[in-house]
Amino acid sequence: MSTLCIVPCGRKKIWDKFPNHGPTEAKFVYIGPFASKCKEYAEMFFPSSWCILSAKYGFLLPDGIVPKSYNVSFNDKSGDVISLEKLSDQLPRKGLDVYDRIIVLGGRNYTEIMRQVFPTKGISNPLSGSKNIMQMIGKLNKAIKNKIPFQYRFEKNHNKVKNRRTVK
Repeated sequence: MSTLCIVPCGRKKIWDKFPNHGPTEAKFVYIGPFASKCKEYAEMFFPSSWCILSAKYGFLLPDGIVPKSYNVSFNDKSGDVISLEKLSDQLPRKGLDVYDRIIVLGGRNYTEIMRQVFPTKGISNPLSGSKNIMQMIGKLNKAIKNKIPFQYRFEKNHNKVKNRRTVK
């Protein structure tokens, strides 16, 4: 069975630090502490099978190009948030439909989105149950420091799949 690790994007981006920086590979764009730590975990334990989930662009492969800064969140009510339909359409184009199991590093919202996009796949969020983002970062730090990946419990949640609409 093959496993894909999905990491979150983040509000803090390379252009916040270097405003004149041009188009950038996705793996270098998100520089906030949580996004950086999730990326470090993914690179360590899933070096060839991870991607970033962006509320604007959808699934970004690590070497995919982000043209410029943006500020879109899955919590936004704007029309700039990528739809579930567009996310699903990206799966075969980006080679992400071949994975049997999906690990989501992120909050509850990211997990729910992935359950809708991958309704027949096993989904695991090893950070669920964390009280806050600092606790998530602590868990990631411990796994990275000890070089021991999280234990995963993959669930298929066919009954929890919501309508395929834009995530707000």
